[in-house]
Amino acid sequence: MANYSADFQRTASTTGSAGSLVSSATVRRIKVYDVMFGSEATPADAAILWKMNRCTAAGTSTAVTPQALDPADGAALTVGGENHTIEPTYTAAAILLHVAVNQRATFRWVAAPGGELVTPATSANGIGIETDTISTGTPVITAQVYFQEQ
Repeated sequence: MANYSADFQRTASTTGSAGSLVSSATVRRIKVYDVMFGSEATPADAAILWKMNRCTAAGTSTAVTPQALDPADGAALTVGGENHTIEPTYTAAAILLHVAVNQRATFRWVAAPGGELVTPATSANGIGIETDTISTGTPVITAQVYFQEQ
C-alpha cells in the first residue's frame, strides 16, 4: 500500500470540479483518508459548499500527477485532474462527503480508521471534488487530498 498526495486548484464558479482522482487502465482501489479544503484568494465572506462524489469517468481536465509520500514507492497509477472543461461523470446520489465552509476558513477531514472514502477497483471509477454552491464571487480554491492505492 503506497500513500500519495494530490493538490487541486481552480477559480471557483457556481458548479464545477476542483479536481478528480480516477483509476487508470491498471486498476487499483483508491482510499482517500485525509482532505483539506480552502481558498487562497483575498479574504471575503463567500460560502462554499464542497462535495466529494463518486464518478465513473474523469471528464476533461489539466493533468495532476499524484506525489508518493515515500520516495521509495513507485508512481501512482491513479490519474488526477483539475480545472475541468468537461466535468467528471458523477454517480447520482453518491455523495461521500458534504461540507459547507466560509471562504475565510480552511477545513480538514481525516478518516477514522476503516472510514476511508473507497472507490471500486474498476477502470475510470474514482472520486471528484465539486464546489456545488458559491454564494458570491469567483475565488481561487484549493483541495489537498491524501490517498492510498490498493
